[in-house]
Formats: sequence, structure tokens, C-alpha cells
Amino acid sequence: MDTGGAPKNLEIFFDKILDVFYDGIYITDSRGVTIKVNDMYEKLTGLKKEELLGRKVTDLEKAGVFDSPLNPIVVKTGKPQTSVQLNKTGRKVVINGHPVFDEGGKVAYVVTYVRDVTVLSQLKDEISVQRELIQKYHHEAQYLRTKNFGQTHAVIESPKMIKLMDLLKRISQTDTTVLILGETGVGKDVFAKKIHEHSSRRDEPFFKINCATIPENLIESELFGYDPGAFSGASSKGKPGYFELADKGTLFLDEIGELPLSMQAKLLRVLQDQEVMRIGSTKVKKVDVRFVAATNRNLEAAIKEGNFRSDLYYRLHVAVLEIPPLRERMEEIIPLIDYFLDKFNTKYKKKMIFSQEAKQMLKSYPWPGNVREMENLIQGLIVTRDEEILQLQDLPSYLLTNQNKNSLFQPHPLNIEEKPLSEIMDEFERNLLENALNTHGKTTTLAKLFHVNHSTIFRKLKKYNLI
Repeated sequence: MDTGGAPKNLEIFFDKILDVFYDGIYITDSRGVTIKVNDMYEKLTGLKKEELLGRKVTDLEKAGVFDSPLNPIVVKTGKPQTSVQLNKTGRKVVINGHPVFDEGGKVAYVVTYVRDVTVLSQLKDEISVQRELIQKYHHEAQYLRTKNFGQTHAVIESPKMIKLMDLLKRISQTDTTVLILGETGVGKDVFAKKIHEHSSRRDEPFFKINCATIPENLIESELFGYDPGAFSGASSKGKPGYFELADKGTLFLDEIGELPLSMQAKLLRVLQDQEVMRIGSTKVKKVDVRFVAATNRNLEAAIKEGNFRSDLYYRLHVAVLEIPPLRERMEEIIPLIDYFLDKFNTKYKKKMIFSQEAKQMLKSYPWPGNVREMENLIQGLIVTRDEEILQLQDLPSYLLTNQNKNSLFQPHPLNIEEKPLSEIMDEFERNLLENALNTHGKTTTLAKLFHVNHSTIFRKLKKYNLI
């Protein structure tokens, strides 16, 4: 930087002064030529001074060193500029460019401050800007996902589910509120998206809010939004709630049974009037939202217990979809296994399959956690195993419960009349081993199932002439 003919050591002291700052500092002249760079800038960006000094930011941008430099914009507008960028070290940094004017009022220099996002917790205004940006990108991403519902996959094989999908398609053609019932993990969110997909709102936003995961003191602001300064800690720009964001589209209220009683009355008014008022506002805004709610709770029992409003229940209980648990649609277990194998093989670039014995075990398992339990299990196996064929011994031990074994190995009826106990036990053991061998075929698998060594299984099979 020109120091007006000052001694050289003044230039050195100026560099040392810049190095005192905790912010990265990058100074250019009006032509965009790099004049000064401090030590913190090197640390935050991973760029060296010698790579930058004397070079124009536009040339550095063309060379791929910079993403979107602020210098040209600041020089052109004469106004400060802010940007959030991901530098080559993987750090997310906030970049603020400020003009420095000469005596004629023209931009002579641009001073750019680079700050690591992690040190901005005390700077409320700038954090507010970041939150607004993140919220905007999040909502835009959700909207874009609704534009491509080909990714929403539902395995429909059993008569119950085929009938349910026919009902879903009929309901989707209307704007009526839908209540989806079913155990945890049956796929209620998938069917909520399917309702949106088959409706006339398919090109509009689809939003999901889980009523069980949002703290009671925050859920009203999430649903209704708030005006600037509505409460302590509120964004200075205000915030739209999900009711507004889902305007013209669909709002999925998952775990509706967990909604606090105080919010149930307010939700009922929105359902009836399609009007919302932000916290801190006196203005009523009309919305056009299709509501889909879901729960794994018995809402009628919750009404009797005083935990759920009867008027809200009857307002929701217009079109009802009850999704059966996975144990009641056994025809879909193998297709779902194949679907999740394909999904996670593609995601993790693997080519794993289940052996027939492992598949048979998975098919016989009652799946208390339903489809979600299966998805998590298969994802975990693909992530943690290296073998291309997943064997019985790769499955978690809880799958080999006595109840599950009994469903696999039902012995033949025993004739116990006038027989000693030892003969009855031998007959029982023979039938059990015969059924197991017919089901799985391999002696190593049987040893694993019955928690004995391979030689014991082999000896017993020879005893009963089963091999």
C-alpha cells in the first residue's frame, strides 16, 4: 500500500498491525490488485500471501483461486457487500467487503474481512442473516424435492396395500383433510407424500413438521411464524410459519397426537377458517393449505384421558388411511428387502445380497419396528460388512429369538403313547433338526441357530440318518 514515501519500517509495522486482527484481512485497490493480506487470512483460506500479492482478483477468479470475489461489486456500487463461501480448506466463512473512498468520493481501496462462522456466536445480527439464508435454502430444497416425486417409493404387493392405495388415490383428488393411522415405522410419511403426489397440488410445496420433536414453547412460532421483534431472540426480519410456507401446497403434521392441548385449539381454527396470524401481528392472512395428519396413538383413548380435543379429532377424522403393520403384509417383506438392498448398494457403491437362509430369517421375523426397522437394519449391514453375500451369522442376534425360531421350526405332531421319555425326546429332536435342515440346508447355519458347535450338529444329524 502506498504510504506516501514513509520509511520502509512503517510498512513493516503496518503489516504487523494487520496481523493483530482475529479477522482475515484482504486489501485491494480500485483496479482489484491485491495489496495486503494478513496472517489470519492465510489461516482461514489456506492461501499464501505470495500467491496473491500483486495479482488482480479477476485473474485469481479465472484461475479458480477465488469463488466469487466481492471487490468488483464493491467498486461498482460503492456499498459494502456480504457473502458466505466455502473455501478450499472446507471452512464456511463470512466475507464482508467495505469501500474506502478518496477525496473525490471514488472508491480507492476495498478492505475485505473474512470471518470463520464458528466465531460469530456473539454477533447476533450476522447470525440472523445466516439463519435467514439457511432457512431459505432449506425451504427451497424441500420445494424442489416435491417437484420430483418419482423418488417417493412404496412397495405395494399385498391385497391390503393394493386396496389402501386405491383409497389413497381417490382421497387425493379432493382437498379434504386426511388422517393416517399406523404403528411407528410403517411408512406414514411415504403415504403422506403419495397423497400430495396424486393431488392437484403436486407442483406446489410439500412440508412436513413433526409435532413430537419441536419444544412446546417453539411450536407456535414454527407453525404460525412471527413478526419482527415479537419476542426476545426473534429475528429482526420476522419469519413465516409452516402454514404460510405451505400455501397452495400440502402440510404434513406428523405425530399429531403429541401436539400440546394449547396448540390443538389454534390448529382447529386454521383447519376451519384457513386463516393465520403471526405472533406479534394483528393482521390475518388467508392461506390455502391441504392438511395431512398422522399418528401412532389411539386418539379416541387420548380424548378420554383428556389429552386430545374431540372437536379437533372429528375435524381430522374425515378421510382415514390405516396402514397395516409389516407383519400383516408378509408378501412385501422380500420386495422391501430387495428395494433397500438396491437403495443402499447404490448409495455406498456396493453389491451385497442376502443368502437364502438370511432372507428366510428376515422373512420370518415379526418386524416390531416395521419398515423403518428393516431400512435401518439393511443400511447398517451394508455399511459395516465387507462380504458380498450377507449370511445368517451377519444378522443381529436379536433376530434369533426363541419366538422366531419356533416360527421357523414347527415340529411334526408327536406320538407319545406308551413311549419312554428318552424316545419322545429323540423323536422331537429328530423332527426339529429335519425341519431346520430342510429350511436352511447347511450344517454351519444350523450350528449357528442352535448355539452349538458344528461337530455336535453333524453328529446328531448322522444319529438320525438325516445326512
